[in-house]
Amino acid sequence: MVVPELRPWRAARPQVERIANAVRPRLARAATAAGPRLARWARALRPRSPHLSRPRSVRTWQYTAGAATAGLALAAGVVTVAGPWDANGQRTAERDRATALQRSGGADHGGSDAAAGAPRPTPSAAPVLVGLDATRSAVGTKMAAPGGKAFSDALRPLLNASALGGTHAAVVVDVATGRRVYGADADRPLAPASTTKIATAVAALSALGPDHRLTTRAALEPDTGELVLVGGGDPTLTAHEKADGWASLRVLAANAAKALHKRGIHKVTLSYDTTLYSGPALHPIGVNDNLAPVSALTADEGRTDDSTSGPAPRVSDPAKDAADEFAGFLDDAGITTTPPGPSKASTRAETLATVSSPPLSALVERMLTNSDNDIAEHLARQTALASGQPGSFDGGAKAISARLTKFGLPMSGASFHDGSGLNRDDRLTADLLTGLLVTAGDPGRPGLRPVLTGLPVAGFTGTLADRYTDTAAGVVRAKTGTLTGVNTLAGTVVDADGRLLAFAFMAAGTTNPAEAESALDRTATALAKCGCR
Repeated sequence: MVVPELRPWRAARPQVERIANAVRPRLARAATAAGPRLARWARALRPRSPHLSRPRSVRTWQYTAGAATAGLALAAGVVTVAGPWDANGQRTAERDRATALQRSGGADHGGSDAAAGAPRPTPSAAPVLVGLDATRSAVGTKMAAPGGKAFSDALRPLLNASALGGTHAAVVVDVATGRRVYGADADRPLAPASTTKIATAVAALSALGPDHRLTTRAALEPDTGELVLVGGGDPTLTAHEKADGWASLRVLAANAAKALHKRGIHKVTLSYDTTLYSGPALHPIGVNDNLAPVSALTADEGRTDDSTSGPAPRVSDPAKDAADEFAGFLDDAGITTTPPGPSKASTRAETLATVSSPPLSALVERMLTNSDNDIAEHLARQTALASGQPGSFDGGAKAISARLTKFGLPMSGASFHDGSGLNRDDRLTADLLTGLLVTAGDPGRPGLRPVLTGLPVAGFTGTLADRYTDTAAGVVRAKTGTLTGVNTLAGTVVDADGRLLAFAFMAAGTTNPAEAESALDRTATALAKCGCR
């Protein structure tokens, strides 16, 4: 018989073993150094009798080292249930985003009050293990007393705060058992704002797989000598000198130039192909700093500055802008081009060079951590194409809905119109949002795990970098959502009993975004603290 509560632990066992093996040598060294002192304490405290022999097989310090190692493995197991860890014992999303920018909170998401360029303190995470004589730990494992506080008593007053407006919905689910432990208007459709990206992530990963890559190529037409830059819908293609692991337009141009030189070609007619996508490129919200026109060919999300996330002015034609930059890189490599214009590569065109995005899992993590609208809309279109739908806003919306329906999720009242949540006509329920999170945590669906590992970490990364300065920092992982009058928060939290809970809080009719965010944060913090029943 398989006990449901043990499934996450079985799935996490390899990661726990790697973490324990990585730190065991350090504990052994520390124990060895402390051995003589502990031995002296033990001799001082041990009653001595001339008639009793002293056991010599095991020393007190060895007991201490063994207990510390076992305690580390237990604590590591508790935290591992909240999300997979890489070989170094650190969650992928936290490492990538925090290390990349080396500042408090990881990436710059435009929400900080700090002056531009001002130095910021390095974040200090609470320890997973504390001293042996400490009374608290970052992740509590002490069970609450029987008959502890009810979820409704802990959450209802916080959700009824005036800052959350007149309409709200909430659901909390125990991830290990799948049991709903709290619900208020669980099936009420409300505008989800950017929590829509959770649905987009699940749909894209299920349609394409976590290892799928998006490819941009340069193809030569055999008869005309026309070089076509063919967009593959990679929203992370970059023209920056430092690509940081993303597909590089500079590398593509350099490799294409080498291939042309080998053929004795030093001048080409340059074109670009964006026919992978169809329908309107401009989102219904119109020209907006939060999203560029959606094109199958774009570099650096059409940003006109050096930013990599958050709002920024965008070019009006991302494809032409990318082609112009490509032409410049070809020229640097000794290939003269005509001014680029739109075209379509024929089936006879010979591919000279390609560059591919990182795996889809990395794109999903970046989308969720930064709340990246551009990536979201591209993933919606890629989901559409993989599902036999047109690569458009409508095609993406239909494909997302169809994919989620196949999971048997509660789709009543759900309505998709884009992949980012910028469309105010989108509707989701708190029941569906928690269902998506529980589905992503299913040990039988490891390909969906980037949905959880990509969630911003409270107090450290992404859109939660500057929120949560209390004990919930590092414990809450959640996707934020904000539109005028709309505030949402959906994610996971490890509670005081060590249980992993999925939650979704949705509010409509809010008037002060900052106060609404604080109210939602207090509610998630209450989940982390209460050990409710």
